Amino acid sequence: MYENHFNLQERPFRNIPDTKMFFDDSDRGEILRALCYAIDSGEGIIKVVGEVGSGKTMLCRKLNEVLPENVKVVFLANPSLEPEYILHAVAKELGIRVSLKSNRLSVQQSLQKFLVKQHQQGNRVIVLIEEAQCMPPRTLEEIRLMSNLETEKHKLLQLVLFGQPELDEILDRGDLRQFNERISYALYLKPFSLDDVTHYLHHRLTTAGYDGPALFNTDVIKQIYKFSKGSLRRINLLADKILLAAYTNNEKKITLKHARLAIEDSKYIDQVKKTLPYQYIVPAGITVVAILFFWLGSLNSKTDEKTILPAQMSSEKSDILQDKTNQDKTEKDVSVPDSSAISKKNYHTNTSLSLEKHKNNV
Repeated sequence: MYENHFNLQERPFRNIPDTKMFFDDSDRGEILRALCYAIDSGEGIIKVVGEVGSGKTMLCRKLNEVLPENVKVVFLANPSLEPEYILHAVAKELGIRVSLKSNRLSVQQSLQKFLVKQHQQGNRVIVLIEEAQCMPPRTLEEIRLMSNLETEKHKLLQLVLFGQPELDEILDRGDLRQFNERISYALYLKPFSLDDVTHYLHHRLTTAGYDGPALFNTDVIKQIYKFSKGSLRRINLLADKILLAAYTNNEKKITLKHARLAIEDSKYIDQVKKTLPYQYIVPAGITVVAILFFWLGSLNSKTDEKTILPAQMSSEKSDILQDKTNQDKTEKDVSVPDSSAISKKNYHTNTSLSLEKHKNNV
């Protein structure tokens, strides 16, 4: 679509786990290396927690890509399995022939034989579980029991759980205390900072083949950071729509106008108020204040001149008054003095009367 317009080889901000686009800066590269170290050390259970859209799936795919060839990886994309089926799912992914009618004990024995054989051949088996916060507590307990499969010195099965912050809340339950204590490493994906967003956008564009001056200026990047709140998914969404908005307007220079269009189009982003950016709001506010001062000044001058302004009555009031007045006055305009003017007139009248009374008393 806009690839040719910006001299790109592909769309740089698609929300898919393309490991080529993995951003190694910020804390993502550090967490990837920490995962590799924990797995190489033979740790049993590792936990990775991040908010929605923080890049957990990308990290999971990248981890699978960088692991050594002697590591066999099992992906569990549907963690909401009941405990009696989780062993079957792992066994099936490893190519072990088991039947759904097989009981838990027989499946566990088949799995253990397979794992021992892999260990003897110098291989490791790792289970990567995405959306782990969706896993029922009883299934988590079954996972913990799976991690007990070990030799005297080595774990036969390692587990890496990727989940949202709700996973921590679930594991804090008293009945999952044993599971929580088995976690060797707990890693957390933080939202991107403003600097992270700046480098991330540049990384994505250059990886997609862009070789030119910076497309996103500082003001646009600040808008992306503000409304994405550092979420990778939202950063990708906004950046993609900004490029699309510029392309639609046949413009190659990206401005705040394109950023605002993208923000307003992304309905799920914090109910963005449809207002102009701050630098446009300030002059408008100054203009409003100036108009107010002008209006107040004119009002004061009119007050000083004691001008009584007529107020045109509404049609309903006119009809009521017409019923109470004589027929020969129906065609005349009906008006009343302004209330403020009446007050001022009464004040002057009362003052004059008071002065006259004082003179008489003297």
